[in-house]
Amino acid sequence: MRIARVLTRLNLGGPARQVLASDPVLRERGHRVVVFTGRPERGEGDLADQLRAGGIEVREVPGLRRGLGAVLRDDRRARRFLEAAFAELQPDVVHTHASKAGVIGRAAARRACPGAGRVHTFHGHVLEGYFPAPVSAMLIRVERKLARSTHRILAVSEATRADLVRLGVAVAGKIQVCPPGIRLDPFLHLALARGASGAPAVSGEKPTQSLRRAHSIPRSAPVIGVIGRLAGVKRTVLAVEVFGAVAAEFPEARLLIAGDGGERPRVEARIAQLPPDMARRVHLLGALDNVVPVHEAIDVLLSTSSSEGMPVAMIEAAAAARPVVSTAVGGVPELVQNGITGLLAVDRDGLAAAVGGLLGDVDDRLAMGRRARTRVQERHSAGALADRLEAHYEEVLRSVHDKAEPQGS
Repeated sequence: MRIARVLTRLNLGGPARQVLASDPVLRERGHRVVVFTGRPERGEGDLADQLRAGGIEVREVPGLRRGLGAVLRDDRRARRFLEAAFAELQPDVVHTHASKAGVIGRAAARRACPGAGRVHTFHGHVLEGYFPAPVSAMLIRVERKLARSTHRILAVSEATRADLVRLGVAVAGKIQVCPPGIRLDPFLHLALARGASGAPAVSGEKPTQSLRRAHSIPRSAPVIGVIGRLAGVKRTVLAVEVFGAVAAEFPEARLLIAGDGGERPRVEARIAQLPPDMARRVHLLGALDNVVPVHEAIDVLLSTSSSEGMPVAMIEAAAAARPVVSTAVGGVPELVQNGITGLLAVDRDGLAAAVGGLLGDVDDRLAMGRRARTRVQERHSAGALADRLEAHYEEVLRSVHDKAEPQGS
C-alpha cells in the first residue's frame, strides 16, 4: 500500500523516533512510505537524514510548523502543498501525527484523495493544561470536528484514550490504543548498570562509557539522566531540584540532561542556584541525535513531567536495562510498573527518595533494569509497532471500501 505520513517536524521527540523505527520495516514489507514534515525548531535536532538512510522518502512541507503562533498564510501554504502532493501520490492511507499536522494533513487528504483512509495518532495531547481555557476549548471543538471525518484515531496509551473520550473528542469505540515501538537493538546491546565496585554487572560485557570519559565522570559515580525537550511540561527545573536533594546524600552523583528548548534559561538559572560543587556535577548536553551514550552512562532515568503520552525515552531506558523514576502521569504507569521495573512518585521529595533508594541498592536497581528490558522487548520493538500499524491500515482500508465517509462519533 501507499502510505503518506504527516508530522509537524522530525525532531528528537517520540513521534519521530517511532517513525524512524516503523517505516523502514513497512518499506521492507513492500509498502511505499512517504513522510511529509516541516522543519524542526532550533535546538530540537533533526532525524530526517536518518530516516532517508533507512530508504524512506522525506519531503519538506513549506510553512508546516508547530504552535498557534504560526500565521494562517503558512498553514494555507502547507495545506496547498500537501493537497498537490497527495493528488500526485494518491496514497491508500494518510496517517497524521499530533495537532498541527493532524489539522492540516487531514484537511488536505479530504480534498485531494477522499478515497484514502485517514488515520490520526494522539501522542499525548495539548487539549488541557497547555493553553488558556478559551484556547483549549477551541482546540477540543476542532478535534471533535476532525474526528468525525477520520476513519481511525489512535492513542499511544490507555490514559490518552481515556482523556480523549472524557473530553468528547470521539466515542471509545472509535479510538484504538497503539503503543509506541522503537529501534531497540542499540540499547539491548548495552551492559547492565555497574555493581558497587564500579565493574560491569555482567561478566563479558564491556561498556565503552565514552560519555563518562568525555565529562570526567568516575565509573563508580552514580549518574541520573534526564532526556527530553526543555519545555514547561517536562518540568526540568524540578529535575534539577530532585538532583540537589539526591546529591546531598550521594556526593559523587552526577546529572546528565539531554535536550534543548525554550526552558533552557530557567534550567540554567536553577543550576546556578545549587552549591558550586553540586552545580559542577550537572551536565547540559543539548539536543542529541544519538542518545545511546546517555543511557549507557546513567544508572537511573528521571522524568518530572506534568503530562505524557507514553514516553519513548522510558522505552529506551528500559531496553538499556535502566530503571525509571517518574511522576505517575498519562501513560507512564502503563509502561513503568511501580516497584517492578521502576518507581513512581508525585513530588520532589518522593522522586528524590525513589532515586536515592535505587542508587543505594545496586541489587534492586539491576533487578528492575533486567525486568524492564524483558518487558519492552516483548511490547515495544520496531517490528511490533509495524505489525500494529499494518493491521490498523488494513482494517481502515476494508472500512473505506464499505463506505465513502466514516460515520460521525
